Amino acid sequence: MNPLATAELLALWERGLSQTSIERSLALITAVCPDRSGEQVRRLSIGQRDRLLLILREQLFGSPLVSIAVCPACTDRLELNFSVDAIRLPTTEVPEMIEVHQAGYRMQVRLPNSVDLLAISEYQAITLPELRWLLLQRCLVEVNSESENQEAITITELPEEVIEAISAQLAIADPQADIQLDLSCPACGHRWQAPFDIGSFLWSEIHAWAVGLLREVHLLASAYSWSESDILAMSAQRRRWYLEMVSSV
Repeated sequence: MNPLATAELLALWERGLSQTSIERSLALITAVCPDRSGEQVRRLSIGQRDRLLLILREQLFGSPLVSIAVCPACTDRLELNFSVDAIRLPTTEVPEMIEVHQAGYRMQVRLPNSVDLLAISEYQAITLPELRWLLLQRCLVEVNSESENQEAITITELPEEVIEAISAQLAIADPQADIQLDLSCPACGHRWQAPFDIGSFLWSEIHAWAVGLLREVHLLASAYSWSESDILAMSAQRRRWYLEMVSSV
């Protein structure tokens, strides 16, 4: 994974302002993985994609993570402190396809990728269960009854227990795709699980960094009449030294 220069990351942030969360994640990975084409990045499983985002996050901002959660029972705010290693699972081989046997059905299912997420994100005003159903519909390659006639059927004919079994097997095959934080509220003792989306989290950090950097550029350009490119070419430490001198005048 190649490091990003300051100007490159700032350009990615600017383009990302008009992109969806999924598109931003894909653009970041494509920029730091020149050995992968854009299509290859889009076809990564969700867990493979998120693992790369965790590596990039560690390169850009370090390992410690600080986040906020709201207790669903008492609405108290919790500050969460953890590390990238705490949510980055051990590297394992991710299969392209899995086979699920449940309730007399045999199914071939491929792992969801960003192409699938982009497709279902176009649907508006539908529930999470409906989105899950649409995702499975895209990823179900083949389903057959295990009875003697082996007749092929469609996903709409599958009972709920079969859908649940497919979801469970997909989670086992690509565990990095769905990171859940085990939380406990110190105020009321309520315990729950909260999903952690590295794509959205990393973008919020990049956005805060970019806005702060533009303020630094403005102050230094105003004080010294330097160009943006000259200022961005400086190290962060050197910019801070100049900013301290500007503020002390």
